[in-house]
Amino acid sequence: MAHDEVKHDYHLVNPSPWPLLGSMGMIVLALGAVTFMKGLFGMPAGTWWLLALGLASIIYVMFGWWREVIKEGGAGDHTPVVEIGLRYGMILFIASEVMFFVAWFWSFFEFAIFHGARVGESFDVASPLYSEALQAVGGQWPPEGVTVFDPFHLPLMNTLILLLSGTTITASHHALQHDNRRTAISMLAITIVLGLCFTGLQAVEYMEAGFSYSGTIYGSAFFMATGFHGAHVVIGTIFLTVCLVRLLSGGMSAKKHLGFEFAAWYWHFVDIVWLFLFAFVYVIPYLVLGH
Repeated sequence: MAHDEVKHDYHLVNPSPWPLLGSMGMIVLALGAVTFMKGLFGMPAGTWWLLALGLASIIYVMFGWWREVIKEGGAGDHTPVVEIGLRYGMILFIASEVMFFVAWFWSFFEFAIFHGARVGESFDVASPLYSEALQAVGGQWPPEGVTVFDPFHLPLMNTLILLLSGTTITASHHALQHDNRRTAISMLAITIVLGLCFTGLQAVEYMEAGFSYSGTIYGSAFFMATGFHGAHVVIGTIFLTVCLVRLLSGGMSAKKHLGFEFAAWYWHFVDIVWLFLFAFVYVIPYLVLGH
């Protein structure tokens, strides 16, 4: 019996080159990153073309692979059973992202609570390395000489922007469920603009920072946590922009908009992570430790 004649609740995907191409692109991207930062295969540090080639390969694979998934949904291959599997996959992906940020929060808290003990236990007090390590944490948290951000200026504004974007994406999803496409499109467009505003204000904040990534453990912990969140905001904004294009082209309906749901879930995840960052990375060091 031909494959197209088989009737069941599952979608048996056709042979696809994308997993192999994606793996090859990731290898090139990893080698390119090492080459750019440290040098490799006789190429000096700062060589960028291999990194650019790997990044371009990954972008090409993402466009091609997701385009096929969208076509499968339009062809009716995403049955209710298949949609359940896709939902589980997105939930597991977001769970992995939660654990990713747990690692950065963990490091920030560990540095803050045990900075003195870490230095004292890691080095002999008489060793010159001890004074260098003590200078890295400043013997206190935040380290001496580090001026923390006032959370009630730009960080508070960014918090309000993300909270507002959470309401607009919810309104857009609700409108789409009720087949109110005009409201869904306008609310989604507002969400994208708010995401761009957040990214712009984050860039301004970084330019006004009184500390840098290098030099102190506080700076590295701060920029890793907030920087990766900013990267997720950019990814979420791209995700929402793709959904907006599909909405404008009629690629989503009140009954079929699984990609939009996933984008909304991801955006709410980004919102929640920022609330934790705002509370524990901005407000507490300012009020309790650094103010």
